[in-house]
Amino acid sequence: MSGTEGVPAVFTADQGDGMLALITDRARSAPRSLAVSDGTAFLTYEQLTAAAGRLAGALRERGVRPGAAVGMLLPHSVRTVVAQLAVWWAGGSYVPLDAGYPRSRTQAMLADTDAVLTVGDKNLLEAAGIPAERALALPRDVAELPRGETPEPAAYEPSAPAYVLYTSGSTGRPKGVAVPHRAVAALAAAPGFTTLTARDRVLFHSPLTFDASVFEVWAPLANGAAVAVSTADRRSLDDLSRDVERLGATVALFTTALFHHLAARQSPLFSVLRGVLVGGEALSAQHARTVLRAHPWLELVNVYGPTEATVFATAHRVREADCAGPPPIGRPVQGATAHVLDAQGEPVSPGAVGELWIGGPRLALGYLGQPERTAECFAEHPVHGRLYRSGDLVSVRADGVLDFHGRADDQLKVRGFRIEPGEVEHALRTHPDVADAAVVVQRRSEDDARLTAFVVPGARRPDPVALRDHAIGLLPAHMAPGAWAFLDALPLTGSGKVDRRALAERPAGAAQTAPEGVGPALSPIERAVAELWGRALEQEVDRADADFFDLGGHSLLALVIVDDLREELGVELTLPEFFADPTVAGQAQLVEQALRDMLGEDG
Repeated sequence: MSGTEGVPAVFTADQGDGMLALITDRARSAPRSLAVSDGTAFLTYEQLTAAAGRLAGALRERGVRPGAAVGMLLPHSVRTVVAQLAVWWAGGSYVPLDAGYPRSRTQAMLADTDAVLTVGDKNLLEAAGIPAERALALPRDVAELPRGETPEPAAYEPSAPAYVLYTSGSTGRPKGVAVPHRAVAALAAAPGFTTLTARDRVLFHSPLTFDASVFEVWAPLANGAAVAVSTADRRSLDDLSRDVERLGATVALFTTALFHHLAARQSPLFSVLRGVLVGGEALSAQHARTVLRAHPWLELVNVYGPTEATVFATAHRVREADCAGPPPIGRPVQGATAHVLDAQGEPVSPGAVGELWIGGPRLALGYLGQPERTAECFAEHPVHGRLYRSGDLVSVRADGVLDFHGRADDQLKVRGFRIEPGEVEHALRTHPDVADAAVVVQRRSEDDARLTAFVVPGARRPDPVALRDHAIGLLPAHMAPGAWAFLDALPLTGSGKVDRRALAERPAGAAQTAPEGVGPALSPIERAVAELWGRALEQEVDRADADFFDLGGHSLLALVIVDDLREELGVELTLPEFFADPTVAGQAQLVEQALRDMLGEDG
């Protein structure tokens, strides 16, 4: 099966010219149209391209030449969009970095890409250990960005890398996916899978290290729309709704897990948005039905695609009729092709389950510096040409629509993040008290997936909290297990492989910071906090020194609890306050102080 649904016959500028040509073309035809806004700073297309050109001159002065890689260590802001465009103007490719990554991981990514420079906030650059000669600190105000003499936009091949995005690696080494300019332009220009006009504002809230940000930034700019930048690094669900309304966003892309939480809480943002795209994991029919019944005008699109296929490969406009069962992932979009093949690379019969192989002009170039892994995943098919083996199992309906059936390998998805268990297991095995380890995803409910580690101790049994700290020192936080179990040996299948299905069905406990037994009685406010935690974590919480993250909590559940505190106790806590002391006692003190302040104000 293959398809080219949604591919326009003519682009505003030639597809091969890439995003830079599309945006500068818009700046000439509609210079005063809004391009980027965070609600405080506003840039028209003319101002955006002028600022990007001047910054490109400064990048050239710091050694950025065509083909060079440039690290990007910036929080969400208008200047983040300017900086990405400036890198392309100077002829380079950008490498998104995350301030929350361990320093060793950041430095390994920069070394892997041979980045000549990293642009970012001064404090973030220093914290990441970027040497001054390879760092360019950017001020907060766009008007104060470094200025050089504006060069002519770099001429580059459509196949040249536009960005390098790192995903989890099965060997313990993260994979740098190099995506070419032609792929970004083909995705973003005149998307047929969703409605996007010059009147729209697309919410930019995903981390730069998450490929959803590619759509959030470049799709609006390729179509004369505006990027609505959400500048809060850590938001509550209520903050997200306020951002949508404050910025006038009309289109937003959410991970499936976030969409499920917003749907379950009947978020008011659905009454503001016109279009919502959802992707990352299997979409719940129940949550989709709930949203569509409450907001029948909403354009809800279920999107699917690995980073290697440039964000989305297939899409499906979800209607209530699709919610009798799992909503499909749709048909290929924007030039992608989809082929459902068996282990020998032959087509499966209609309705049968096979592996999804993806083709078309939006495939990545491969994995940077990993030719063997590239050859393994990007195959030259004798009939269909170059294809990417997704590892996902799908079937094709009679009308050509694809249904998703899970993975063909051990790769995991947790809250939209792709995780190779081998990378996490490799990190755990470097702990001196770990003889062996395996990680799986366990689900307490449809909306609660957490990474669980099963550990075989070495000479002595390691402390779970120390193990988690060890993992966080080597891996991004979303890859650190939230629950642990200790075994004498890992269960094996008949073929001698780790029996991950058996592990997924075994009970595991959360890491504990306190000794077992009954602690001091909780105060009334501590009890209220503990009950809210227990409901979100789906377990009893009965100790004042219980730690939210050691109990298996994660950032998405923290959003839920912050909202519950506001709705049920009338207390407004920010996420930074929550993360500053994530214990029952610490939260109770914040709640008590907030209640006292409220009483003082009323008095």
